Amino acid sequence: MLISGDMVVRWVELLGGFSVLLQCFEHARITASTDPHGAWAWQVQRADIPDRPAWLKQALDWLYQPWVYRGQLWLRALAALSLMLVGNHLAIALLLFAGNVLLLIRWRGAFNGGSDFMTLVTATGLLIAQVVEALTDPQTGWSAGLGYIAIQTLSSYFVSGWVKLKRPEWRNGQALTVFLNSGLYGPLKHDSVFRRPWVALICSWAFILWEGLFPLVLVFPTWTAAFVGVALLFHFLVFWFFGLNRFFWAWAANLGSIFFLSHYLS
Repeated sequence: MLISGDMVVRWVELLGGFSVLLQCFEHARITASTDPHGAWAWQVQRADIPDRPAWLKQALDWLYQPWVYRGQLWLRALAALSLMLVGNHLAIALLLFAGNVLLLIRWRGAFNGGSDFMTLVTATGLLIAQVVEALTDPQTGWSAGLGYIAIQTLSSYFVSGWVKLKRPEWRNGQALTVFLNSGLYGPLKHDSVFRRPWVALICSWAFILWEGLFPLVLVFPTWTAAFVGVALLFHFLVFWFFGLNRFFWAWAANLGSIFFLSHYLS
């Protein structure tokens, strides 16, 4: 399956921008909970920040005032929308990168786990593309940015597959049933096909092999479409069963870069 570099660039810009825009809307909906009397007030979370140097805590106290925090969300949303409409530029990349880092600090490292870090990968790749372009040319810049995104994305799958391989509950299929029992529609019905040990075993090993072998697309680029297609289906099912819509868009935004890197290396 041949996908041009321009198509991959627009893939990352459109889906990456939409992913960030969706996250901004989600954060905006819970701002009442981040106000001084809310459950996630900064006054509580700031206890994790060291007292020295004093200027750091003072700066963060100012940055996470309710009105400043809301301003950050608006700026981040504007940057995401601009990325979708006009494409990547240095100012847009800087706003997306800085906004993501500030949110990670605000939420003690992550608000929504892996999707936050995958969004940071996207923002970092966009920033790398702009910095390298300023020093060389647009083609080299995008090659560096997309290459970074692809390597980080492939690594996330490989590590996930390797971790599953090391865990006996994944090797024997028990972990899959446990996870599905905790989903939006869980626990599973007593006659669910996923309660059958042989089905759970096959599905578990399918995930282990797919994730663990994903980096092979760099050697066999003709496999890329199949692996990426499975990835999109996998993340959609995660969204369907667990309601993790962020995960679908955060990973989908970066999957196009794998097409670029696999064909670039070949």
